[in-house]
Amino acid sequence: MTASTFFDPATHGFTRVAVAVPRIRVADPAHNAERTVELMQQAAQQGASLVAFPELGLSAYTCDDLFHQRALLDACEAALQRVLEASAALPLVAVVGLPLRVDHRLFNCAAVISGGRLLGVVPKTYLPNYGEFYEARQFNPGDAALSTRITLCGQADVPFGSGLLFQAAHQPLLRFHVEICEDVWVPIPPSTYAAMAGATVLVNLSASNITIGKSAYRHQLVSTQSSRCIAAYLYSSAGMGESTTDLAWDGQALICENGELLAESERFATAGHLIAADVDLERLSRERMRQTTYGLAVDKHRDRLQDFRSVDFDLPRPAARAPTLLRRLERFPYVPSKAAQRDERCEEVYNIQVQGLVQRLAHTGSGKLVIGISGGLDSTHALLVCAKAMDLLGRPRSDILGYTMPGFATSTRTLQQAHRLMAAVGCSAQEIDIRPSCEQMLKDIGHPYARGEKLYDIAFENVQAGERTSHLFRLANFHHGFVVGTGDLSELALGWCTYGVGDHMSHYNVNASVPKTLIKHLVRWVADKDAIGKAGSAVLRDILDTEVSPELVPGDGGTQPAQSTEDTIGPYELHDFFLYYVLRYGFSPSKVAFLAHAAWRDAKLGSWPESPDVTRRDYDLAAIKRHLRSFVWRFFQTSQFKRSCIPNAPKVGSGGSLSPRGDWRAPSDGQADAWLAELDRIPQA
Repeated sequence: MTASTFFDPATHGFTRVAVAVPRIRVADPAHNAERTVELMQQAAQQGASLVAFPELGLSAYTCDDLFHQRALLDACEAALQRVLEASAALPLVAVVGLPLRVDHRLFNCAAVISGGRLLGVVPKTYLPNYGEFYEARQFNPGDAALSTRITLCGQADVPFGSGLLFQAAHQPLLRFHVEICEDVWVPIPPSTYAAMAGATVLVNLSASNITIGKSAYRHQLVSTQSSRCIAAYLYSSAGMGESTTDLAWDGQALICENGELLAESERFATAGHLIAADVDLERLSRERMRQTTYGLAVDKHRDRLQDFRSVDFDLPRPAARAPTLLRRLERFPYVPSKAAQRDERCEEVYNIQVQGLVQRLAHTGSGKLVIGISGGLDSTHALLVCAKAMDLLGRPRSDILGYTMPGFATSTRTLQQAHRLMAAVGCSAQEIDIRPSCEQMLKDIGHPYARGEKLYDIAFENVQAGERTSHLFRLANFHHGFVVGTGDLSELALGWCTYGVGDHMSHYNVNASVPKTLIKHLVRWVADKDAIGKAGSAVLRDILDTEVSPELVPGDGGTQPAQSTEDTIGPYELHDFFLYYVLRYGFSPSKVAFLAHAAWRDAKLGSWPESPDVTRRDYDLAAIKRHLRSFVWRFFQTSQFKRSCIPNAPKVGSGGSLSPRGDWRAPSDGQADAWLAELDRIPQA
């Protein structure tokens, strides 16, 4: 893979699409054609492969009975010819609206144009004839047409009908369908069947006058349809220039992908305008493959879907396509960038964790919760969940038995933070020095440390982790309680936990599907609410400022822990980014690297959370590739055996969990060679 192909979004399954809203004049097709051509050219300059225009855009929607005037209809066909001629030099497909005479009837149509040719014509299926709409007065529904092929603008045998799917010859994932305005407002839109028949992009040419609250409803409608169909949805509406005899027009244009808004135009613009976005067709394809009920729906409606006809076309690669991805990317996909949304997410995650723990407590009838408190992030958040669970059950927080267990590398900072935190929460707090039992274990196994040698190997580290967990389980037995686990999703992904009798194991783990980057914000959210008092908020903020560390290797006694987890395994912000796209979508390493590079390269493209818990760092492609190699090796090659036998834990997000009983089932002896080989195709710079 060369640098030029790697940095081309099309290599990774993206296609640029656009929605255009020209400023028109009522019943002036020649003028409207020129404005349409101008926006087509702008779309081509921006590298779009597909551009959609409003309903009846060549005539204007508000012509009323003028639609039955031959002069207007002839002028509309002449305008279409002008657009056809202009399209010959443009490497895109355009979808424009106009009235057409077919079989001695008039139809509200969308003409699909590319390379100077008509690919097909789609008539509107559902004609509104209520409220301010009187379309049945002028037009016929598409199903009333007898012809399936027509002659138009000197071109014979043009496909005609609502069941047309337009397939790009050299982009197998680009298959689009067109419907018109009211078609998407009915209980089962034509695009629903089209999506099941294989369309990944759904195009709606709409006029849609504006009334109070209608904009929000359009958002909801388009987002829901794109989500239900697992598709991209392009929506246009008429703007400035339409008649305001009885109505007004805002020219709203929307592009959604599987429920996510990618682009939206300014409303009530006084000039013609265009929006564009890169839609991820691979993501849509993979989602349909993953969601097996989508396939079941296809099977159920197989007879109806066989009525669709495919229209193939060649689409040249847009000459103007830049190596910049035209869509927003969250650098922290598990953490909303907007503060209000993040607070809402934190509250929901927190409540999911609490509900899971409350149910487990009620079911087991356990009298106590036993938890190890390190003074670090994960155990802090787990303790906060325990406290809320006890509050909901009406039980004293003293039923939480908190233990801090200093070892050979425990810093004064984290030890003090552990005690301050337990005091603020109001749980039972005790300290157990595990060094004597660790020294005995090291002596028993013949470790050089027991003979005075400073050998800090994996056995030395895991003796401490194991002793802590062993103590917790025996304490749970002794006090008739159960051990609450604290390890998070990021650690499970990387295998960064001590297997078995170590931080890998517990009776119930509240954090197992919460990534490290989100845990930071959950702790900050509790601190900002002063949920455990002013003193509690202060210690939570100190914990947030503490280096993430297992504290298993002694250091020089500085103010921060001697070990840095991220110095060893890489930055969690990158690993969580990798995890999201690998676990949620199954993307290849090259696409994950492309997305990571795009997110961290451009401040306009990658969203930073509005939070003090984010250190704003940049990563070049070489660093991304290096850390991604570490992630791939750990995730696919070395860590699955730990994930195959993890404790029960509640799933919290659509980003997935790693429980073998939930989202992720994989062989413990799988190989990472295929992923590493694909990663090697990524250029260094």
